[in-house]
Amino acid sequence: MMCDSTGFDNKTVNKVFAGDPGLAIGTYIKVMAVLGMEQNFTDMAAHDEVDIRLQNILLLHGKAK
Repeated sequence: MMCDSTGFDNKTVNKVFAGDPGLAIGTYIKVMAVLGMEQNFTDMAAHDEVDIRLQNILLLHGKAK
């Protein structure tokens, strides 16, 4: 059912569930959306401590994104 819902082949879906880091983030997001979990990604991205710290360093040095 997941393959039909996402349009991905079985190999790709298996890689998603195995946590393969070589897949595009969009692949994960599409699977998460099918599972009704896309808000989880939004929440995780909003609380990305590493990126927040990097942004703060860039702001301090006048190199904002």
